[in-house]
Amino acid sequence: MTVFAEKSLNQETELLALREAVNTRLDQLLPAGSERDRVSAAMREGTLTPGKRIRPLLLLLAAQDLGCDKNHAGLLDLACAVEMIHAASLMLDDMPCMDDALLRRGRPTIHRQFGEDVAILSSVALLSSAFGIVASAEGLSGANRAQAVVELSTAVGLQGLVKGQYQDLSEGPACRSTEAIARTNDLKTSMLFDATLQMAALAADASPAVREKLRCFAQDLGQAFQLLDDLADCHSGTGKDMNQDDGKSTLVALLGSEEVHQRLRQHLHSADQHFAFVCKQGLATRRFMHTWFNQQLAAFG
Repeated sequence: MTVFAEKSLNQETELLALREAVNTRLDQLLPAGSERDRVSAAMREGTLTPGKRIRPLLLLLAAQDLGCDKNHAGLLDLACAVEMIHAASLMLDDMPCMDDALLRRGRPTIHRQFGEDVAILSSVALLSSAFGIVASAEGLSGANRAQAVVELSTAVGLQGLVKGQYQDLSEGPACRSTEAIARTNDLKTSMLFDATLQMAALAADASPAVREKLRCFAQDLGQAFQLLDDLADCHSGTGKDMNQDDGKSTLVALLGSEEVHQRLRQHLHSADQHFAFVCKQGLATRRFMHTWFNQQLAAFG
């Protein structure tokens, strides 16, 4: 076995362990409740259904690369809070008044399983639970906990996911420039990555200069993720509805798949440089990023 193969195997083993730790803690944070408690059931279904767990894994790996103790008391809870925010955003995005999606992670969307009323209430409950978890996370100073809440609220609110989703709904069908599409992608995707990395930096007591560079990393990473999502839209086997972007002004529609592939690679290269600048020794985050994107791109060319 080559050194490269051994490193890849070790990385995969570590990721499996981290993913299992996240799933176990999510199960603890989201108790089942009674049989009639459909809101709790929807919260669990929307969050615990097997997924990639990209954001919590990114938080854990970045914190590790930045020198945070693996046994940090609140680190896993921060990671779970990010996944709960992500799950809530997907549940809302899938609603009939939004993207009207039928499938998510290979299963019927939450509003199809539980009804629109329960889907909305469970999303709100997930959001409030996530903020409570961050606000009470152990191992952070009071100032850092408060800043973590600020970072997460900024990512979710009118300067983040909410604004990005509204722009996508209201402006998506219109003809848009590449710059306008990129701005929406930043709000929809990069902002939550930014909050994820900022919380990792706060747990590691990273300097303001490091945190600022991580924002650049998050912006490129979010753009790459959104471009990947756009490329995957016409492919089956993603666990989501196909052709959800029909009639929308995406970069794939505007520039074509080949150009979007090139832009995606450019964003990945830029993201890698940003993270390498602040963390020359830590390689876990960069390996994770490149391996995951290479696997996804290989799946649908």
